[in-house]
Amino acid sequence: MRKGYIQVYTGDGKGKTTAALGLALRAAGAGLKVFIGQFIKKRRCSEHKALERFKGLITVKQYGTGFVRKAENREQRAEPKAIEAAEKGFADVKKALLSGQYDMVILDEINIAVHYGLLGANDALKLLDKKPVETELILTGRYADEKLIKKADLVTEMREIKHYFKKGVKARKGIEY
Repeated sequence: MRKGYIQVYTGDGKGKTTAALGLALRAAGAGLKVFIGQFIKKRRCSEHKALERFKGLITVKQYGTGFVRKAENREQRAEPKAIEAAEKGFADVKKALLSGQYDMVILDEINIAVHYGLLGANDALKLLDKKPVETELILTGRYADEKLIKKADLVTEMREIKHYFKKGVKARKGIEY
């Protein structure tokens, strides 16, 4: 039996989702099935078009409303649609993880969803505890909760040193989206 691990990609630098998508591509190349649940995001990007070529091996679903503001606490969250989308996504991701159908499950931007109060860190921790032994689980997004970092087997922090966005370069099709 293959053992799956918990990986976290976090930090303020570029490349967290890209790293996770690279793992999905590698897994599909090995014939493994991948489920990608994208929190926060609602925009269809170039990677979605590319991943469609792996239909049957890679499933991608988005559970977001776009940009969200941080609330001070769960009761004060001002964006019920964002909360609803995140909670639906979490339920779907949990179902996918526990179904036994997928070798790899990616929770893209879940760290942001937890940080902004759309989902609870303890709920995410409970999900990690239920991870089937053979399933690889990847969590991405800035601001990874310390409890999730502690629970993970591999943690990579992307650190921005220099970014062309600060020189006014806008997001480019095929590179940033």
